[in-house]
Amino acid sequence: MTDNHLSDLRFDSLNLHESMLAGIRDAGFEYCTPIQASALPLALQQKDVAGQAQTGTGKTAAFLIAAYQKLLTQEPKAPSSNQQKQPRIFILAPTRELAMQIAKDAEELGKHTGFSIALAYGGTGYEQQRRQIEGGVDVLIGTPGRIIDYFQQGVFKLDKVEVVILDEADRMFDLGFIKDIRYLLRRLPPPEKRLNMLFSATLSHRVMELAYEHMNEPELIQIEPDKITADRVRQAIFFPSNREKMPLLVGLIREMGTGRIMVFVNTKREADRVQAYLQGNGINASAISGDVPQSKRTSMLKRFLSGELQVLIGTDVASRGLHIPDVQNIINFDLPQDSEDYVHRIGRTARAGASGDAISFGCETYAISLPDIEEYIGHKIPVATFDASLLPELKRPAPREKRDRPGGPARKSRPGNRPRRSGPGRPKRA
Repeated sequence: MTDNHLSDLRFDSLNLHESMLAGIRDAGFEYCTPIQASALPLALQQKDVAGQAQTGTGKTAAFLIAAYQKLLTQEPKAPSSNQQKQPRIFILAPTRELAMQIAKDAEELGKHTGFSIALAYGGTGYEQQRRQIEGGVDVLIGTPGRIIDYFQQGVFKLDKVEVVILDEADRMFDLGFIKDIRYLLRRLPPPEKRLNMLFSATLSHRVMELAYEHMNEPELIQIEPDKITADRVRQAIFFPSNREKMPLLVGLIREMGTGRIMVFVNTKREADRVQAYLQGNGINASAISGDVPQSKRTSMLKRFLSGELQVLIGTDVASRGLHIPDVQNIINFDLPQDSEDYVHRIGRTARAGASGDAISFGCETYAISLPDIEEYIGHKIPVATFDASLLPELKRPAPREKRDRPGGPARKSRPGNRPRRSGPGRPKRA
């Protein structure tokens, strides 16, 4: 980790409330990142902000600090004796994991403020979340579906909201939440009576239409918009045949050692297949998908963060919103068909000033996406080569029904399928 990703603006120069500064100091922050240095002075003046910056650059802290500061310097209207406390900060996120991460950061930064925080997301904890919100909260963070469910039941109201935040707004569109977002925004106080902030790694025309429709003349902030991919991500692309992809993946993972690795594929079915091959060849890997129960997803992420699980496999939909620090290597087993998804994927590494590697496979099926990706990021991805004769021979995974059987025996490999080498050899850049 380095500090050269920071600006020259110190948090203690922003005239923040002392309880806010205490939380910032406890979090170990001293200087603002570029997005924080650009957004905070505006938001602290109660100006709406639509901000674009690469993932892992401090957007969450930017909007939390601005939101807390507004509440700390503006007394709420006291509810009558028979009324519960209603949310004053309202934060929407596209995925439950992102909502949980925002809540974790909100707890850390706001622990000296005395504000109460509640989460609302699908998949688990329905009654527990409901009871917590019914008890009255200052900050409500959640995903659209569960939020609307509780709202329509009258669990909380939106008429006391003073700050509204949309995080990863472009992902909201991709996941089909835009009608839900508009439903909720129309039930808030008028835009001019609240502080509005929208942050995302990419700001498309449709996102900006949403911003101008439901915000109060927002200031547009773009941090290095022409440098879409992080400088510290070392990118490379191999061109394997479809049959060579799996051996190349296994060989690369074996060479990478013990660091965290995320493997991206384009379909859930392919994620399951990659998981089966990696597990069948001695690599500790798990696939994360939208239909995995929340408790299992949470356990999987904890194992990945602790280093117990080396490889996390996922599609773009399943992996959006995951906040995972210190991912050393990203492997695009399938090139994404959407150029923006390439930026989101490789942004999982080289976060907050660190460095990392992003390796892609330009296979027969998905190499057609490469020209659009390179045009979008503004440069060619360096080509890496491998020696096909050094690719490991793989054990074939057991049929799905045997893998899914509790305690079922692993299928033995056929003679001759024992790997000759531990890896494909060091990539040679062409």
